[in-house]
Amino acid sequence: MNSSKSKTFREKLYVIIFEADTPKGKLFDVALLWLIFLSVIIALLDSVPIIHEKAHGWLLIVEWCVTILFTTEYVLRIYSARKPISYIFSFFGIIDFLSILPTYLSLFIVGSHYLIVIRILRFLRIFRVLKMARYIGASKVLLDSMTASRHKIVVFLEMILTIVVLMGALMYIIEGPENGFTSIPRSIYWAIVTLTTVGYGDISPQTALGQTLASFVMIIGYAIIAVPTGIITAEITRQSGQSSNALVCKKCKNDKHDADAVFCKQCGAKLDC
Repeated sequence: MNSSKSKTFREKLYVIIFEADTPKGKLFDVALLWLIFLSVIIALLDSVPIIHEKAHGWLLIVEWCVTILFTTEYVLRIYSARKPISYIFSFFGIIDFLSILPTYLSLFIVGSHYLIVIRILRFLRIFRVLKMARYIGASKVLLDSMTASRHKIVVFLEMILTIVVLMGALMYIIEGPENGFTSIPRSIYWAIVTLTTVGYGDISPQTALGQTLASFVMIIGYAIIAVPTGIITAEITRQSGQSSNALVCKKCKNDKHDADAVFCKQCGAKLDC
């Protein structure tokens, strides 16, 4: 009898914690999102010196209260999960664990509580709460495109590495330590900053020849920025086109199908892939 009651309680807890289709489940997830938002705001405010000086004690109390609530929630998730081990080592399980760890670490490592900003990753649950999971398919196209482009990207990065090493070595020879280029690695750092058009300005060439070389690197930088974007964009276009052409229903002409669909979701006819 007790076992039956315990099982019923566990199943009800599972529905509330892991499902967002019920009123209680949705209320739980919305409350959880607000707690996540509150905890991240606390970490941000506590890093501001004037606020830290005046309200650190109160912020610390609120932070510990939120952490205790998150810890309780994590334990309840493990208890109610149908496969506790699978949850613990899942993406969200690891994020849930990491979100409560920094506050406890702060007891031993000063300043580690600021790492609670990792809790912002828990906002990914908003896709489930707002029923936006169907849009995650678009991210799969992006991921597949980046995977398909990996060989081109690797070649591109090898080319960039070669350029910055050569330009860095040349600038070290031209400018030398007297102008701030104290070593080839530091000169390579300058080449990377210049090639990516970041331009910190902490190191700059002083001679006419060095400035000419810097101008050349800047021009190359503008040309190079567009390369990876073009590679991935072309791959996204290709894969999107393939997906669209492959999953058009010949009977009702509906093209709104998942990438792995076999039958048309509108008329039920089999799709010719």
